[in-house]
Amino acid sequence: MTTLWDPIQVGNLSLPHRFAMAPMTRSRANPDGTPGPFAAEYYAQRASLGLLITEGVQPSEDGQGYLTTPGMHTDAQVEVWRKVTSAVHDAGARMFIQFMHVGRMSHPDNTPHHRQPVAPSALAAGAQMYTMKGMLPMATPRALSTAEVKATVQDMRRAAALAMEAGADGVELHGANGYLLHQFFAPNANTRTDEYGGSYQNRARVALEAAHAVAGEIGPERTAIRISPLDVVGGIEEGEDNFELYRYLARELDKMKLAYLHVYYTYKNDDLLKQIREAWTQPLMLLRATRTLDTLGDDVESGLADMVSIGKWALANPDFVERYKQNAPLNKPVAATFYGGTDVGYIDYPKMAAR
Repeated sequence: MTTLWDPIQVGNLSLPHRFAMAPMTRSRANPDGTPGPFAAEYYAQRASLGLLITEGVQPSEDGQGYLTTPGMHTDAQVEVWRKVTSAVHDAGARMFIQFMHVGRMSHPDNTPHHRQPVAPSALAAGAQMYTMKGMLPMATPRALSTAEVKATVQDMRRAAALAMEAGADGVELHGANGYLLHQFFAPNANTRTDEYGGSYQNRARVALEAAHAVAGEIGPERTAIRISPLDVVGGIEEGEDNFELYRYLARELDKMKLAYLHVYYTYKNDDLLKQIREAWTQPLMLLRATRTLDTLGDDVESGLADMVSIGKWALANPDFVERYKQNAPLNKPVAATFYGGTDVGYIDYPKMAAR
């Protein structure tokens, strides 16, 4: 029986166990999109998780939605990310940089160019966004032209090349949680009539093109993607009709032999997850919306997943792996310091006292 403590090969990386650090937005970047002054320490502190997936990083100015999130589209950003990846490697871990184009989940006040958000269709998310003026309604986005969709794919490809320059071990495309690629999947957010709308194959097309472009640039062994099937978030409502889209997406992505598929699973039962597992033959990383420490290893032991990603537990416990192994108490995450701010709630969570 496979356990969380067994080593695993992910792409060209040999990892010591089945844990990974999940991507978590922290909104502590500088105004120019460079990682903030404590980013290298923050990630390096959590090196025992083996594979660290960064917070969402915008591959272009259009990709930004939240205040002070980092980018990967300028030379200055590459230079600072290189310091982060070096610190992580020195601490003995590996790092994938997650590319998050938020699409309509944005507000012009939060972007460097202050332009209207872009999305598959001109349909608002119906939610609010935090800005320097407080909470404001997310603007109705502008629908991307067919040529602009293709240009967005190329933005991701170029960002992947920059990530390699910055010393990353790979990149994870964000196709989940209500952001751009997920918006293309959802019929209630995508009413296009071109090659990117209509059938489930067309709605999955941009994610497949992005994965193919990035894998062609940096290698499939350095390319991954995250999905959140049927996750109701940011105005997205897919419904069970989208089962076939995710089965198709998993099959087509599997042909590319990517490093891993990262699934954030919120659905009411495991039917779709089992079908994705059947279609996907490479490492599958799973983060369940509801789980406990007692059930953390169940999916790996059953074969439904190969790895598990850790979110808030890793945020509050830089030594989560050691604490879990020793069944030691965990620090509690402080929600008030999740986003923005200084080093408080970022790099000051204590490790266990030496025993």
